[in-house]
Amino acid sequence: MRILFVTATRIGDCVLSTGLLDALLDQNPGARVTVACGAPAASLFADMPGLDRVIVLRKRRYLGHWIALWREVVGTRWDIAVDLRGSLTTSLIRRGVALVDRRRFPDLHRVAELGRLIDIAPPPPPRIWLSAAREARAAALLPGDTPVLALAPASNWPPKSWPLDRFAALARSLTAPGAPLAGARIIVAAAPTERAQVAPLLAEIPRDRLVDMTGGGDLLDVAACFARARLFVGNDSGLMHLAAAVGVPTLGLFGPSRETRYGPWGPRSRAVRTKESFEELLERARGGARGPGALMESLSGEVVEAAARDLLASDAPQ
Repeated sequence: MRILFVTATRIGDCVLSTGLLDALLDQNPGARVTVACGAPAASLFADMPGLDRVIVLRKRRYLGHWIALWREVVGTRWDIAVDLRGSLTTSLIRRGVALVDRRRFPDLHRVAELGRLIDIAPPPPPRIWLSAAREARAAALLPGDTPVLALAPASNWPPKSWPLDRFAALARSLTAPGAPLAGARIIVAAAPTERAQVAPLLAEIPRDRLVDMTGGGDLLDVAACFARARLFVGNDSGLMHLAAAVGVPTLGLFGPSRETRYGPWGPRSRAVRTKESFEELLERARGGARGPGALMESLSGEVVEAAARDLLASDAPQ
């Protein structure tokens, strides 16, 4: 049994698609999988059972990336070919079942939308596969019973990033003596290209408590560290979805994106948003509100902290 799984370029969309892949693996024990995805998300599948290889899709002119993919896969007969990019690839290869994502249901969460491709209800939740060796490395980095707070303060579009000074204030309050995460170590995670964006927050956190994960490296190493956290707080981003997928209590901060469509998925996940609707903020962006944090100002620190404390309390052992 061979499965071709063509998924997203961005990390967040790629994470959300992993539940569908996990369901296909459950339905087809022993299947061998080839994944095609964008370079930022390529490392997500390294620990997945049944992985043959990952084909990195790099954007080329005149749809050259699809031609390159076709050349890579045309010589194999695929039992199941999944294309979440809606391309013509599955029509031009030898395959059995084809699952092509061409319809959109904008009122559904993306996870639920993907579940419709194989008619599964409830939809399969996102899944991140972590090897024992990777989990051991995370345990060595974050040893003992000291609580861990994970933050992802950047985003691929700076206007939808919650202000850094509010992230800093939140971290101070949640980790102060007597607080739910008193004395916690604090993970700050971001892409290497976002390090300058989050540098002021890095400078605010005491060196002996900071776990700086902004220098690149393997996404699964970041995921394994997230899995050891008591709480994750971050903007709508791929790292937010990564945290939710490994099961850490996750609080997503939303403004110019729809939490009903792209909120963190799972029973331990919640979202809070700005006073303005997505549509109102989109109109402001068209009017020129494009500076860092420009579309997240109305989401107060008090609202986020209350939601974080409530999430921690609801997740505490009874």
